[in-house]
Amino acid sequence: MTGHHQTLALLLFSGFVAVTLAITTWVSRNRRGSAEEFYVGGRLFSPLENGFAIAGDYVSAASFLGVTGLIALYGYDGMLYVVGFFVAWLLVLFLVAELVRNCGRFTLADVVVARMSERPVRIAAGTSSVTVSVLYLVAQMVGAGSLVALLLGGTSAAARAWTVIGVGALMVIYVSLGGMRATTWIQIVKAVLLLSGTVALTVLVLLRFHGDLDRLLLTAAERSGHGDGFLAPGLKYGGDWTARLDFISLGLALVLGTAGLPHILSRFYTVPTARAARRSVLWSIGLIGGFYLMTIVLGFAAAAIVGPEAVRGSNVAGNTAVPLLALDLGGGADSTGGTVLFAVVAAVAFATILAVVAGITLASSASVAHDLYASLRRRHAKPRSEVTVARVASVGIGVVAIALGLLARDLNVAFLVGLAFAVAASANLPVLLYSLFWRGFTTRGAVWSVYGGLVPALVLVVLSPVVSGSPESLFPGVDFQYFPLQNPGIVSIPLGFLAGWLGTVTSAEVPDEAKHAETEVRSLTGAGAV
Repeated sequence: MTGHHQTLALLLFSGFVAVTLAITTWVSRNRRGSAEEFYVGGRLFSPLENGFAIAGDYVSAASFLGVTGLIALYGYDGMLYVVGFFVAWLLVLFLVAELVRNCGRFTLADVVVARMSERPVRIAAGTSSVTVSVLYLVAQMVGAGSLVALLLGGTSAAARAWTVIGVGALMVIYVSLGGMRATTWIQIVKAVLLLSGTVALTVLVLLRFHGDLDRLLLTAAERSGHGDGFLAPGLKYGGDWTARLDFISLGLALVLGTAGLPHILSRFYTVPTARAARRSVLWSIGLIGGFYLMTIVLGFAAAAIVGPEAVRGSNVAGNTAVPLLALDLGGGADSTGGTVLFAVVAAVAFATILAVVAGITLASSASVAHDLYASLRRRHAKPRSEVTVARVASVGIGVVAIALGLLARDLNVAFLVGLAFAVAASANLPVLLYSLFWRGFTTRGAVWSVYGGLVPALVLVVLSPVVSGSPESLFPGVDFQYFPLQNPGIVSIPLGFLAGWLGTVTSAEVPDEAKHAETEVRSLTGAGAV
C-alpha cells in the first residue's frame, strides 16, 4: 500500500476515534452513575435507535471482513454463514425478545433466577456469558490486526500486535467511562457508516457488471479456478463425512447461537417496554437482512475482480477481501479514487470493530459485576460499587481478549465467531428456553444445563483441528487432535439440553408452581417488569 493509503486511512481512523471518544466523554459527564444507567442506558432508547444499535452490535468484523472473504474463497459454501446469521433472528423475534425484556433486568442470569436459587445459577450463567464474550472479542481483535496489517503492507507482526492492543485499550475506555449510553450511540454511528459504505460498494459492483448478476457469478466462477463448482455446494464442506458434519454443526451453532449471545440479550433491556423490544428486532432484521444480501454481492465481486489468489496473498484467511475490492473499484492502487475508497472502507471496518467490542465488553463486564461479584463476594452489593467492579472487570476482559487475539491472528474472523456462537448455543440457549417454557425446571437443571453445554464445547474445541494437528491450527507444531470437527455445536448443543433435562429429573427440589406462574404472566404480559 502506498503512503497515500496509509495517511488517508489513518486520518479517517483518527476521525472516527475522536468522534466516539467525544461521545463517550459527553455521556460520562451527564450520567447519574446508577447501575441502570451504566448497564442499560436508563432504558430510554426508542425502537428505531435500538434497532440501529442492535444492527451495529450484531454486524461485526466477522460479517464485513470474514464472510465476504469466505465467499470470495469458497463461493456458495461461504454463503452458509450469511444464511445462519440471518435466520437466527427469527428465533430471537418469536421466542426471546419480548419474554427476556419482561423477565430480566440487566443480564441473562436475571431471567433464570426468577424461579431458582440465585447464587449457583448466577455463577454458572455469569461464567458462561464471560466465556462467550471473550471468544467473540477475539474475532474482532483478529479482524483489527488483519486490517491494519494490510494498511501497513501486510508484513509487520508488530503492527498487528499494537493494533490489537490499541483496540483493547479503546474498548476499555468506551465501557468504563460511557457505559451503555455511549456504547449505543457508537453502535448507531457505526451502523449508519457501515450500511452506507456497503451500499456504495454494491452500487459500484453492479455498475462494473452493468447490473448483470449472472455475469458477476460466472466471472467469479471462472477466476476462482474451480469452475461451476464455485457456485455449487461442497467446495469447503462437501469433501467427506467430516466436512459435511462440520457444515451441519456450523449451521446449528449459527442459527441457535444468536439467541444466547449476552451482548444481544442485553440490548433488549435498553428500551422501556417489551413491545419496543419487538419493534427493535423488526428494525434490526430489516437492516441486517439488507446488509447480508449486499455481502453476498461483495463476496462474489471480490472473487471476480480481485481474484481468490490475490485475496489469499494478502491474508490467508480472506479477511481483507473487501478492502482489496474497494481499492480495485476505485481505480486501482495508484489512483486517487482507489486510495479514497480503500481508506473509507478500512475506516468503516475499523469503526465496526470498535463498536462491536464496546458492546461485548460491556455485556461481559456486567456479567462479572452483576452476577459473579454480587454472588461470590457481597450478596447485596450496592449499585454504585457494582458499577465500579464492572469498570475494573472491563480492563481484565480487555487484557484476556488482547492475549487471545494475538494468538489467533491467522484464523478467519467469521470462523472464530462461529465458535462463539457454538458455545452460546450450547450453554446459554438451553437454560434460557427451559426457564421460560418448562414448568418443572429446577436449580440443578439450570446449573447442569449451563456447564453441560459449556464444558463439552470448550473441551471439543481444544481437541479439534482448530488448536492442533494441522498447518492452520493455533499450535501447528503439536498434535492432540482427537475430535475431527472444527465446530463442536452438533455434539455440545444437544448435551446442553440433555444435561438440563437430566439435572431436573434427578433433582429432589420441588418446582415452585407459584413462581413459575408469576414468571409466565410477567413474560407474556409485562406485568411487574422493570
